[in-house]
Amino acid sequence: MELAIDTSSEIASVALSDQGRILSELTWCSGQWHTVDLIPAIENLFKQAKVDKKNISAVFVARGPGSFNGLRVGISAAKAVAFALNIPLVGISTLEIAAFPFAFTQMLLCPIHGAGRTDIAVSFYRQMATSWKCLEDAHLTTVDTLCKKTAEATIFCGEIPDAVIEQLITKLDEKAIIPPAAVRLRRASSLVLLGLQRMETGKVDSAATLQPLYLRPPPITIRKVK
Repeated sequence: MELAIDTSSEIASVALSDQGRILSELTWCSGQWHTVDLIPAIENLFKQAKVDKKNISAVFVARGPGSFNGLRVGISAAKAVAFALNIPLVGISTLEIAAFPFAFTQMLLCPIHGAGRTDIAVSFYRQMATSWKCLEDAHLTTVDTLCKKTAEATIFCGEIPDAVIEQLITKLDEKAIIPPAAVRLRRASSLVLLGLQRMETGKVDSAATLQPLYLRPPPITIRKVK
């Protein structure tokens, strides 16, 4: 069985699967309460599926970009499970998780995550004839810069701030395809499928070294010595 954990943002999601077949899944608005919510949510997965925790054979986790505290909670929990059970750990980009449900369209996909100030975090993906491709890794940009480089009809997905949606529609018109918020909801079931794909290629992460993906330094400063 596989356990998937995504606490990248205020929307959290966990799932339990058996070789990719979803046994139980929970997606909810956790806000800033990931520390309190996560373990009870995982316990609930096992109760719903009526399976033993000892049967977990892999753990998948969203590694960012996203909330500093949220990512720490999810990755710490995933590492603990991997260490305790001596099982593979796979970290997947949060933006890739948001894009994957739209792979079937074979269109250019641009997942977006608000990054504060005037910045947004973006990356680009597309399902090719035989493979799922990352065309551009996660990076910070602005809406203006993103719009200037958008040359074809693109599906914008993920937790897109309302102000960014308005700008995309205004600047790009028909080239901006933005599914409804409920359809763009990031779910751990997508993380399961991506994690299995990664494992099939032999790419797993070390529980000792896997780190969250932060596109700017965490909002923590070193106290100045007087």
